[in-house]
Amino acid sequence: MRAEKIPRGWTEVPGPNSQVPAAQQGTRPSNQQTSGLTQTGNQSRPSNTGSSQSSNIIVPSRFSRPIQPVAPQATQVNAQGRLGLQSLPPIPRNGDGDWDFYWCDREWLHQNYDTMFLHEHQKILHFRNHYELTRKNLMVKNLKRLRKQTEREQGKTEAQSFDFYPTTYELPSEYHIFVEEFKKNLGIIWIMKPAAKSQGKGIFLFRRLKDITDWKKGEYQPLSDQTRDVPETYVVQRYIENPLLIGGRKFDVRVYVLVCSYNPLKVWLYRGGFARFSNTRFSLDSIEDTYVHLTNVAVQKNAPDYDPEKGCKWSTQQLRKYLAAKHGVDKVQKMFKAIDNIIIKSLQSVQKIIINDKHCFEMYGYDVLLDDDLKPWLIEINASPSLTASGKEDYDLKFGLISDLLNVLDLENRLTGKEKRIGGWDLLWDDGPIVADDNMDCTPANGSAVSTPNSYLGCFNDRKKQLREIYLTAQSVKKS
Repeated sequence: MRAEKIPRGWTEVPGPNSQVPAAQQGTRPSNQQTSGLTQTGNQSRPSNTGSSQSSNIIVPSRFSRPIQPVAPQATQVNAQGRLGLQSLPPIPRNGDGDWDFYWCDREWLHQNYDTMFLHEHQKILHFRNHYELTRKNLMVKNLKRLRKQTEREQGKTEAQSFDFYPTTYELPSEYHIFVEEFKKNLGIIWIMKPAAKSQGKGIFLFRRLKDITDWKKGEYQPLSDQTRDVPETYVVQRYIENPLLIGGRKFDVRVYVLVCSYNPLKVWLYRGGFARFSNTRFSLDSIEDTYVHLTNVAVQKNAPDYDPEKGCKWSTQQLRKYLAAKHGVDKVQKMFKAIDNIIIKSLQSVQKIIINDKHCFEMYGYDVLLDDDLKPWLIEINASPSLTASGKEDYDLKFGLISDLLNVLDLENRLTGKEKRIGGWDLLWDDGPIVADDNMDCTPANGSAVSTPNSYLGCFNDRKKQLREIYLTAQSVKKS
């Protein structure tokens, strides 16, 4: 959402904060004018007999159906037969304090954040320099730095806990170092990725060094010609040649992580997620076939026999049950614990770099690949994971994801602030690891409960029942 281009397909339900004093009218530049799909907080949460302040929430319409239809006439059925929002005219915004929650995109943030004044109650998606973790080259750079620091201060054994990302080099700046490594391991497959692109764009696999000579030429020739473009930054990684296969197909796992603060570090892990499968059986004989090696939905949906209803996806719950039945509960629990380690270590690698702001939060989409030993590998971290639904189950997942995120942010101050679980979000870290309560068990296929960390990725998600319970409990605590 760019400031100069007002999106369509949004509508707004004003909350109490939309009443701006006359003294504040006209004090903001016109780039604050926007319109958004909104819902009040007490529409998205269980009813509460106590008094509460409703919130004015601004989020983009990234779903095939509306989050909350404002009125029957505000909905329509599109050409695909799905429920959608009618395009409504933009609503002028005349003040600073007439919104509580802003789901902005990264481009808008970069253009406007430094000139914005945020009131105490306002929340906005993305930290100022979120790219320190979500650009592929910077992510690896920060992980390498923290690993060296850990080895220096705590020893090599502790540093081995960072062994969850493939051997990676930045091109063209580390081209010579990469060549030395390449010559030590002739015949293996490498994968090239643009550092700042997503959805599988620009990715390719190679075995021969001459396939990437363009980057060498661009970096090491003198830049005397000012009109010549600087070569695009790529990362080259050792390709995981032994991925875990299900039905002969490669897959990766999308994990949702919510960071409410970096100082102190406060991290929530969502129980739901999904595994994305490739559309073609895995083989190393055809490394140029993207339908074999890239699991991105943006790539797979172009496959000739792609089924948009199924979407080549499994829920994380389905995946956990399958793996527990095939490989045993203990091994699967160890694997999910390793995913927790990936999340915490990666966030700690940028904890002192990210510009912390109490107004900001971040919802990351972690992409994790499993090898045939059930070892998880961090592939990348997305700052703006797709919220487009590929089917009903996918829609229900992402609807619950965003709804529960609003409950965690607690814009109306209805919770106690001591909750370890809110809907589908479990508190994983709060300036230290969180220990699970005895009554919060995750029971895979054989009924075995997880260990003490408050982590339930792929576990049963009775979010609606749990939300009712915590709001009733919080109401009783506040009354007492």
